[in-house]
Amino acid sequence: MAIPVLSFFTGAGLLDLGLHQADFDVIWRNEYYKPFVEGFQYGFAKYFGANKDDFPVCSKSITDITAYSIRNEAFSGKVWPEIFGIVGGPPCPDFSVAGNNKGQHGDNGKLTGIYFDQIAGLQPTFFVFENVKGILSTEKHREYLVEQIRKLSNDYVFDIKILNSLDFGVPQDRERVIVIGFHKSYLTDIMDVSELNEISKANGCLLDAGMHRKLFTKHEWFSWPYLEKFERAKASFDWPTTNPFGETIRKPRNVPVELCVGSYLKGLGRLENQDEFFTPKSEKFHLVDEGDVSRKSFKRLHRWRYSPTAAYGNNEVHLHPSLPRRLSVREAMKIQTIPDNYALPASMTLSSKFKTIGNGVPVKLAYLIANEISQIFKNEKVLVGI
Repeated sequence: MAIPVLSFFTGAGLLDLGLHQADFDVIWRNEYYKPFVEGFQYGFAKYFGANKDDFPVCSKSITDITAYSIRNEAFSGKVWPEIFGIVGGPPCPDFSVAGNNKGQHGDNGKLTGIYFDQIAGLQPTFFVFENVKGILSTEKHREYLVEQIRKLSNDYVFDIKILNSLDFGVPQDRERVIVIGFHKSYLTDIMDVSELNEISKANGCLLDAGMHRKLFTKHEWFSWPYLEKFERAKASFDWPTTNPFGETIRKPRNVPVELCVGSYLKGLGRLENQDEFFTPKSEKFHLVDEGDVSRKSFKRLHRWRYSPTAAYGNNEVHLHPSLPRRLSVREAMKIQTIPDNYALPASMTLSSKFKTIGNGVPVKLAYLIANEISQIFKNEKVLVGI
């Protein structure tokens, strides 16, 4: 039987898609922004060949719902399950180096604390937290994250890692902090008490040291996904730099095709959302070199290189490598490894479509993380390497 999962900050449901592909069952979702709810329901109905009403969403703010109300809504008339999970990636602009850097004091930053409060109240078997690298690399934000994890330290052990989507077969340089937590009561049943105590002790050291990057990399116990073919992808291959726009370019021999944007932008004409893009009006669309991503605006992708982080807002979407326009909605989906049978409705604005796509976890990475969590339940084994 599939393990049930509660999803917060669902957005387009990309993290949820990865969970479903790893045989979890996302049974409850919370998303406050109405256009994202519309997009999620349409997309999941398309993906599963179902009706959008089969994917209800709690659209109240996370600040207005309690653990008790969530429990009743998610498992109405059912026995509260012995095993279930919670996943979520709270809004990240307040922790992003490219954002406003308000951290815990920003309207979005506060939601991270509320998310951890919901975990503490619901007491899931496992949880996943996802956010931008800045929440760990910036000292004041890291202190806030330590404070949130400390709330759970009596009941949970955790592992934390910065993962780059590029190292997992996604054509995108996207670094994100992932925190995985497991309830001690579950781990007590599947591993030696001495091992659990060792993990708890290591967690305590991490929190006391403020989770210094050099320290936490020495204390991994969760079996994080790993693909040898793409290990340290940015530094392992001879990536091209720039070429004049419109020039014919051959793929470098040693560059993996799976990490090249160009391999994802072919044969999309019949797919939904492919003809949706912002109308090009500037002469710049003809002037920017292929692969020139040096500027803040008008970044043009290179067909034989990975994309910068797909973080689209204010109509600022990356430029197509070989066409004088920005990426289409479908092309942005491809870079996020979203399945072809997922789509967004015509009623959504282009801005909302690009924003919900850019906010999500690449589906391939979401699956790989979810699959490693699944192995713990399937094999009843935790790999301890501390």
